Amino acid sequence: MAKSSTAPVETPAALGFSMPAEWEPHEATWLGWPHKSSDWPYKLDTIRWVYGEIVRKIAPGEIVRILVNSRAEAKTAAKYLERAGACMARVEFIVHPTNRGWTRDSGPIFVRRSGKKRETAIVHFHFNAWAKYSDWRKDRRVPETAARKLGKRLFEARYGGRKFVLEGGGIDVNGRGTLITTEECYLDPKTQVRNPGLGRREYESVLRDYLGATNVFWLGAGLVGDDTHGHVDDICRFVDPKTVVLVREDNPKDVNYRPLAENWERIAGLRLEDGSKPEVVALPMPEPLFFDGYRLPASYANFYISNAAVLVPTFNDPKDRIALGILSELFKDRTVVGIHAVDLVLGFGTLHCLTQQQPAV
Repeated sequence: MAKSSTAPVETPAALGFSMPAEWEPHEATWLGWPHKSSDWPYKLDTIRWVYGEIVRKIAPGEIVRILVNSRAEAKTAAKYLERAGACMARVEFIVHPTNRGWTRDSGPIFVRRSGKKRETAIVHFHFNAWAKYSDWRKDRRVPETAARKLGKRLFEARYGGRKFVLEGGGIDVNGRGTLITTEECYLDPKTQVRNPGLGRREYESVLRDYLGATNVFWLGAGLVGDDTHGHVDDICRFVDPKTVVLVREDNPKDVNYRPLAENWERIAGLRLEDGSKPEVVALPMPEPLFFDGYRLPASYANFYISNAAVLVPTFNDPKDRIALGILSELFKDRTVVGIHAVDLVLGFGTLHCLTQQQPAV
């Protein structure tokens, strides 16, 4: 058994906290208003209109909290959202300058405990721009601002006295103790190393102590073109406590075919926290998308589950309809809607990468 990552400090798990599943009730969804033009070359204004559609679909079911660089930017964002038909009564702007808008990775990751002391808290995983880019210091402070704004307890994730780095897109949970992630993202010893010197045992210890993950399952690699180096939210997602969707590439000549086929071999060994085998449902892959010679990580698995709807990225592809149909059968309790993501994915991410859920107490 791995030693505790932070003893004798009280960890979230020791206090009864764990990370709930995304489909459980939300109080809010967090977003970061897009402002970095290099993330979406020549498309930044278009992306703002896509945000309008995202907020319009989420706001009927929960608050939408949007990080902005200034009050002036909040006024500009409000004009876009109003013209898009979003319910502005459910939108809150929070002034906190950011480097980028990938809130799944830099935003607050919430944990919750039930019982007589019902409470949500935030775990600070010390974002460092995927161990790739140099501009991350504003983004790293988002969890601190969120905790202060909401009056929430903030847990500093550490291992052996060192700050521990993790992104929300690198994990997915079923809310019952099982967590999935990838070796490419967190165990590669040479590329985009988040926590130098730490391996599988240490990661599992932190995931247990800070997110309540008692059962961690490792897939292999993520998608080619994903500049996070293997985030799991582009390939495999829980849709209920006992069901996952896993993307499959049917073209043997595609560069993603072999790593995704290996993940299908691995998933046969997945056991849930109670020892049972999950149901595994295949999601198709869209046809390859490129920009300026680069392969983009277009994937239907990067959907976001809000209270009112499941938002699914679409790519002007014949398989859009197939993916929407599969997910509609799996999410019978809420509407499944497509959001045009050909422009979004120029930033190497889509809907799940941009959003972060705040669970209801």
